[in-house]
Amino acid sequence: MAFDRVTLSQFRNHHATRLDGTAQFNLLVGENGAGKTNVLEALSLLSPGRGLRRAALPEIPAKGGDGGFAVSAVLSQTVMIGTGVRPERATRRVVQVNGADVPAVRLGEWLSVGWLTPAMDRLFAEGAGARRRFLDRLVLALEPAHARNAAKLEGALRERNRLLADERDPDPVWLDAIEAGLAEAGAQVASARMRLVERLANALDELPDAPFARPALAYQPGGPLDAGELAAALSASRRRDRAAQRTLTGPHRDELVVTMAGKDQPAADCSTGEQKAMLIAITLAHAGLLDPDRPGILLLDEVAAHLDPLRREALFDRLRRGAAQVWLTGTELPPFEAIRAEAAVWRISEGLAERLA
Repeated sequence: MAFDRVTLSQFRNHHATRLDGTAQFNLLVGENGAGKTNVLEALSLLSPGRGLRRAALPEIPAKGGDGGFAVSAVLSQTVMIGTGVRPERATRRVVQVNGADVPAVRLGEWLSVGWLTPAMDRLFAEGAGARRRFLDRLVLALEPAHARNAAKLEGALRERNRLLADERDPDPVWLDAIEAGLAEAGAQVASARMRLVERLANALDELPDAPFARPALAYQPGGPLDAGELAAALSASRRRDRAAQRTLTGPHRDELVVTMAGKDQPAADCSTGEQKAMLIAITLAHAGLLDPDRPGILLLDEVAAHLDPLRREALFDRLRRGAAQVWLTGTELPPFEAIRAEAAVWRISEGLAERLA
């Protein structure tokens, strides 16, 4: 078990919603626009990062409220975690564990949160940045320290790019220091990504080609993997990077290469249905890698309704055997008949939650 009780306050259209008595499967059913995905978004914010919508904080508070919002959950009956913003500082996120303020990156130490949403259906056809964010979420679920390393990398990149874009020539000694920190964090980030891709590829190799299309994964680094070699590459590329006013070498240029096994076809060239099936296969394989002793949450938005009965049953069966607590949304209950008896079910209507089972 992961979340035992979830509370949303002034979160989008949920002014005061409380979900008690959770199970391994948790179903949120209701009409489009009722607020089902808003609940999933709230849960996604109980992890490092900007959540499944990547929304700016001022966009989240409920209309007509005081400008703040709060999301909290009891984790495995012992730990209270929460996040939100206070009305007087609507652009600053607050994170608490058992009532004490902590940095957002610490959330990854308590649980792993992953998600699959309709907005991700074109992940393989979008830019590499979206796939890196996807990859980093998968890494974070297995290695909590990845959040800190990724934050250090982003900070060092911003500082280096700022100096490179300055009209004055940057101090080479200062650049040396920044590049050393960038290279150290970058090497750790790249190594974690590579480990995850290798583990995930091995897990996918063990899965059948049906009923879900099986993807083959490869990690394509954007620069040297060794910290010393990356620092040297950054130093050697200063003139080129200064002309471009950005850093052109490093793990921020990594790529997750995905092809459809059996067809040896790039995922971007596959049909929308095949891409969706490969995303589900990756999600299921990753869920199998989760540590059963560390709470895991999987958020699936409108996934079951778009599958035929055979694939739906296969999805539920694999989720049932996994270690994650699963939250699913849908407009009606029939697609979830196979798991309804073992699930906690709420009907969501205009930001209100009614317990059905």
